[in-house]
Amino acid sequence: MDIAPPYGYQEVVPLTKAHRVVLPAAGKLPPVFHSMMVIPLSYTEISLACHDYPVVFVSGDEGKTALAMAVVGLEQRHNLFVAPDLTWDRNVYLPAYVRRYPFCMTRVKVSGTEQPERIACVEKRAISAKGDALYNDHGDALPVWEAMRKLLFEFEADLARTEAMCQVIIELGLLEPFNLQAKPHDGSPFTLSGMFRVVEQKINGLSSAKLKELVQNGVLPRIYAHLMSMSNFTRLLARHASQSKPARKAGVSV
Repeated sequence: MDIAPPYGYQEVVPLTKAHRVVLPAAGKLPPVFHSMMVIPLSYTEISLACHDYPVVFVSGDEGKTALAMAVVGLEQRHNLFVAPDLTWDRNVYLPAYVRRYPFCMTRVKVSGTEQPERIACVEKRAISAKGDALYNDHGDALPVWEAMRKLLFEFEADLARTEAMCQVIIELGLLEPFNLQAKPHDGSPFTLSGMFRVVEQKINGLSSAKLKELVQNGVLPRIYAHLMSMSNFTRLLARHASQSKPARKAGVSV
């Protein structure tokens, strides 16, 4: 059995009823997220995350497929939303991708063939005899796992809707690659690349029937949520400047 860990995870194994798992302390952010620059978003989350983060599309195959991501950092290995007490900034939306850790849903390969079903997995390093039990002695799920299992399955179903939405956007030819160039007044300029955005002018060229379809399936509102979120790059630069030592102002162009 071959299991590819999701983005940011180290090594995952299928979850069993016998596993005891070290869960993150209440409110504390697992270290794996301290250095992330982007966080995957599900379909429903886009309209929530767009108020706090730039929402972009990221592709690993030059735009043939893509995922929606919240940009949370501008420099390698630096998440700008990690508070000094190692919690996520309480003033902004906390993505479900973070809330589900150390669990995930993923597909497995058996003899090189990917199986259609996704199974519940857990980060291997979170398994410990000192961890929390997820099932009682009768094999019934405990409340802590019931809540997490509900989040896992709902998030996975919603993530599939994101993938379908991205495929629609790609097939309509609406995406273009773009770079972010930041020019601090005190410091070296840097560029953030590898991102895609929707070209609004191309939306205007769609037929009325296609636009109606995008409205009815909820894709068009999320496209505009993505477009409006691009202004959050300015806020992200301000956050970056305020956390720099010495603090510095910066300009941004995309």
